[in-house]
Amino acid sequence: MNTILYNGNIITMDSKSPKSEALFIRDNKFFKVGKNEEIFSLKDENTRLIDLENKTVVPGFNDSHMHLVNFANSLHMIPLTNCKSIDDLIGMGKDYLSTNPNHKDWIIGRGWNQDNFHEKEFPTRYDLDKISTEFPVCYVRACGHVLVVNSKALEMADIDSSSSQVDGGYFDVDTHNNPLGIFRENALNLIYKKIPTPTVDEIKKIILDACKLALADGITSIQTDDFEAFPDKDFHKIIKAYKELNNEGKLPIRIYEQCLLQNTERLNSFLSKGYSTGYGDDFFKIGPLKLLADGSLGARTAYLSQPYADDSTTCGIGVFTQDELDELVLTAHKNNMQVAIHCIGDKIMDMSFKSIKNALDKAPKSDHRHGIVHAQITTNKLIDEFKENNVLAYIQPIFLDYDIHIVEDRVGKDRAKETYNFKTLMDNGVHTAYGSDCPVEPFNVFRGIYSAVTRQDLSGYPKNGWLPNEKVSVEDALYNFTHEGAYASFEENVKGLIKENYLADFVVLDRDILNITPEEIKDTKVLMTFVDGELKYKK
Repeated sequence: MNTILYNGNIITMDSKSPKSEALFIRDNKFFKVGKNEEIFSLKDENTRLIDLENKTVVPGFNDSHMHLVNFANSLHMIPLTNCKSIDDLIGMGKDYLSTNPNHKDWIIGRGWNQDNFHEKEFPTRYDLDKISTEFPVCYVRACGHVLVVNSKALEMADIDSSSSQVDGGYFDVDTHNNPLGIFRENALNLIYKKIPTPTVDEIKKIILDACKLALADGITSIQTDDFEAFPDKDFHKIIKAYKELNNEGKLPIRIYEQCLLQNTERLNSFLSKGYSTGYGDDFFKIGPLKLLADGSLGARTAYLSQPYADDSTTCGIGVFTQDELDELVLTAHKNNMQVAIHCIGDKIMDMSFKSIKNALDKAPKSDHRHGIVHAQITTNKLIDEFKENNVLAYIQPIFLDYDIHIVEDRVGKDRAKETYNFKTLMDNGVHTAYGSDCPVEPFNVFRGIYSAVTRQDLSGYPKNGWLPNEKVSVEDALYNFTHEGAYASFEENVKGLIKENYLADFVVLDRDILNITPEEIKDTKVLMTFVDGELKYKK
């Protein structure tokens, strides 16, 4: 059935025709975009009519980087985001056990942040022992780069004073070399490998649960890093879950998989199955090789070129050596794989640019669309590298809500002036695709737009915005959440705009996002979400 939507305030994001009144959808694409009269001339007896009542319509949102399966899995964990002390963490665990008296396995929570605690300290095994000494307890920090476990979990993982550290991460010990239960970066795997993994059918169910929530926020495309969502790191299982949902016609959101493969053995195994960037269809497609190259700023594991201003004993953690990074990037590049590298610190960003340049020198390719994910602690030199090497930036504006409170402490005021340079990147012609990094932050797009436009936290601090010269316009932020996301997946000619022959993915809003105060943006609500021309969510 064909569909006409009319009487709308349609923001197309198409520079040649930025505003419209009505849409004609045939099959799964925009057949015609224009005035009410010309669209109504296409109506026949099989046309469905929807009066938009002057509501605002925008292209469907594209979250350029998140962890959909991790988020889906976190919905079944103890939510620790609002904890204000270590005692709160303990209380949440005790409450869980009291309401789940038949619990017999791991107790898992996610979302704590020591900067929100009165103590300003990481919890340890001894804190979590107060929850249980019978069951293993694992609490993952909000960033996903640090976790803490209790003594039972250490026992199950065979971690004690004689245990060896791992490359690209470590676990904390006391003065007698006894583990404190805190694990960072690659050391997380020592714990994760002991946690049971779900079946394909269970993964399919939680994916659908998470997609329902994303549709309610107007998200129609997701670029997601899922391959290490579970302890077994079985990418076959993740791909199988998505493929089955797609083949069954149940996958409601377009998925572009950012393939986390942290060593050449796993990458070559993946490539041997015939996978490369672009494999798939409009609803499930293989995207870039994703590399997790450093940690997070909040946990002081982002890899910096100079020691942390508030901890001179560390520069953070670089997960790869330069040779390892070179080999991974070159292997992917030569095998038609786009590359997206998680880089928060300036040191690892510099290393990543060296690897990308090495690959381009050995196998020149103009439209590679390799990218840096996060790109937080930049320098003017690194900004130039983006443009010179035609590298795109995956940006999460919502990070400002927390990071503006810690970045100057972490790197010092002078270095902080060159960070989170959203506008400078754009002004230099760098493609900047916006996203959320959910579940690190919620995937609410309007909070992300608000953050990019105001440079304030969600409470309105600071008054004029942090580094206000880096504010972007609402139009630019909206474009970066729609068409730039499509560019990041080589799909800028098929989606991300409300334009004839583009996929009919769009969202109806409760207010005109271009004509409200910046403070109102974060309160915008989605009324309807359409994917492939079909209504997938209605408020």
